[in-house]
Amino acid sequence: MGTVLLALLVAIGLIFLFMMVIYNRLVGLKNRFKNAYSQIDVQLKRRYDLIPNLVETSKAYLKHEHQTLEAVIQARNHALSAMKAADQKPGDAKSMKSLAGAEAAVGGALLQLSAVMENYPDLKADRTIANLSEALTSTENRVSFSRQAYNDEVMLYNTQCELFPNVLFAALFGFKEAALWELSEAAERKSVKVAF
Repeated sequence: MGTVLLALLVAIGLIFLFMMVIYNRLVGLKNRFKNAYSQIDVQLKRRYDLIPNLVETSKAYLKHEHQTLEAVIQARNHALSAMKAADQKPGDAKSMKSLAGAEAAVGGALLQLSAVMENYPDLKADRTIANLSEALTSTENRVSFSRQAYNDEVMLYNTQCELFPNVLFAALFGFKEAALWELSEAAERKSVKVAF
């Protein structure tokens, strides 16, 4: 009777230890994808801070292009709101889809602004505009790399949540599938090139 009880206690202890290892692994992976999201967040904030500078600098040259400038600022403000919502729930499918859509709108507005600026040679020659353009292009590259890192971490986390025996405990511990940063429309897949 004593050996049966001892064997039962050892088995329960091993199961508890096994569950603890799975839980800790999933927590670590969840924190990694949240950190990867925060890297996107940093780059997007940098980008959103550059856009008003670009618009203000362009206003002197683009006096007749108020609609284009307003569209850029509106897209930036909408994306900033979507980013703040996604900050609350990194990996949430709805938040990530909203942020991706808002980012596509910013990219489209910047492309439109770039096209308008093509008609203003003096604006293209302005050193401040050139510096802002370079900073935005650099930021776009950083955002792309950060998105890739985020998606890699989410994929690793989701895979671990789906593997056996982790799948048995993931839902029990409250681990849900995290959303990738996916581009759903063809226009969103185009690279934003900021060249003035």
